[in-house]
Amino acid sequence: MPISNYIIFCLTLFTIGIIGVLVRRNAIIVFMCIELMLNAVNLLLVAFSKMHNGVAYLSDKSSIVGAEAQVFVFFIMVVAAAEVSVGLAIIVMMYRNTHSVDINFLNRLKN
Repeated sequence: MPISNYIIFCLTLFTIGIIGVLVRRNAIIVFMCIELMLNAVNLLLVAFSKMHNGVAYLSDKSSIVGAEAQVFVFFIMVVAAAEVSVGLAIIVMMYRNTHSVDINFLNRLKN
């Protein structure tokens, strides 16, 4: 499968995530869109890693070029999971205090 298909697919996913963050007001949907953007970047990173690993494998059978990106994706996923747990805890506390998960309602919390 050519790399251009991965680029188009990841660009589409990332664009959907950006539109979701900019348009939606629900905090949970905004977090889901942020996760969608992170996963689009992770998928593209793995696709490029696999492409470079295949090219390096043709020249040297013992080469592990490109495997570092897949390890990097694993660490991004771990950080994203921690971000979601902290973000959901903040949303739950916001809902307990304001009985709403609307992001625009957060301006009232400044006073």
